[in-house]
Amino acid sequence: MQRLAMDLRMLSRELSLYLEHQVRVGFFGSGVGLSLILGFSVAYAFYYLSSIAKKPQLVTGGESFSRFLQDHCPVVTETYYPTVWCWEGRGQTLLRPFITSKPPVQYRNELIKTADGGQISLDWFDNDNSTCYMDASTRPTILLLPGLTGTSKESYILHMIHLSEELGYRTYCCANTEDLETVIHHVHSLYPSAPFLAAGVSMGGMLLLNYLGKIGSKTPLMAAATFSVGWNTFACSESLEKPLNWLLFNYYLTTCLQSSVNKHRHMFVKQVDMDHVMKAKSIREFDKRFTSVMFGYQTIDDYYTDASPSPRLKSVGIPVLCLNSVDDVFSPSHAIPVETAKQNPNVALVLTSYGGHIGFLEGIWPRQSTYMDRVFKQFVQAMVEHGHELS
Repeated sequence: MQRLAMDLRMLSRELSLYLEHQVRVGFFGSGVGLSLILGFSVAYAFYYLSSIAKKPQLVTGGESFSRFLQDHCPVVTETYYPTVWCWEGRGQTLLRPFITSKPPVQYRNELIKTADGGQISLDWFDNDNSTCYMDASTRPTILLLPGLTGTSKESYILHMIHLSEELGYRTYCCANTEDLETVIHHVHSLYPSAPFLAAGVSMGGMLLLNYLGKIGSKTPLMAAATFSVGWNTFACSESLEKPLNWLLFNYYLTTCLQSSVNKHRHMFVKQVDMDHVMKAKSIREFDKRFTSVMFGYQTIDDYYTDASPSPRLKSVGIPVLCLNSVDDVFSPSHAIPVETAKQNPNVALVLTSYGGHIGFLEGIWPRQSTYMDRVFKQFVQAMVEHGHELS
């Protein structure tokens, strides 16, 4: 409260001095309009600093992990100041793809074969110019998993790669993650002596958590981070089917999914009714007609139950940090497994009051960096450099 009072006094004083100067030079011709502006500005500043800018809630299952994060990843305990003119969840979600920059990244592509004869595409950023880790065999490696319909060209993926480059790390992005375990073991076989971490965004984070929940501590990964994960697929679907959310997000994502599978229509016609799939009006309808069928589930409820990472959180066996915003319409707050997280010493939930879905915009013009970026950078660096403290 002392910090809030100081911020308000400073802001009020600066506004008063500025506006008094404008009155003297004839701005608006009188001080009446400026008094209104001053009053509104102070009121908005008070509302923003008292109700919008807040420290995230840090939920951990053990005191050791909590102290580790406070010492080496302090961003998770600092006040998050959402962009002052766009702090609401839907606004942040919609704005982020258009306002954030896309750092240039030159990838090296690798195709690996799966046991069933398929192929998985990996986009590598080798960072051979790293001055911190010049030995490629021990250069920290980070697997990045994008969200639904996402690719290695997403702005949030590019920012993670840029931050990893600054740290001297090597990264690779895998958008086709049906066989995540194959990808992880393939990369580990290439660099068995390198610290190995993973970060998943939205659907990518769900796949990562499900993998970790199934395999426990028997994974080559030393740590992982997830961002804007949907914890309960049923709750996510219900939230996205609310009229405004359907209009802003659900229908658009459904058309993206339809466009994606329609490009390879000839591959699916024997297994699903593609005409019926193309008439889906929501993600749930698409999943019922296509996804659940292709993955061999009897019903969509079976698929959604298996896809939800919340029940498997208790079995995660390596340090995992999960960042979510409680105003994320893709992942409603009531479905976040706070009590389950408290029972696993390897898990930390970082819950912000605002930030939307993969938004977390901050600053007046949030083009270069987001709160999510800062959490990612500090956490992976903390684990690479100080992870032994958790052993």
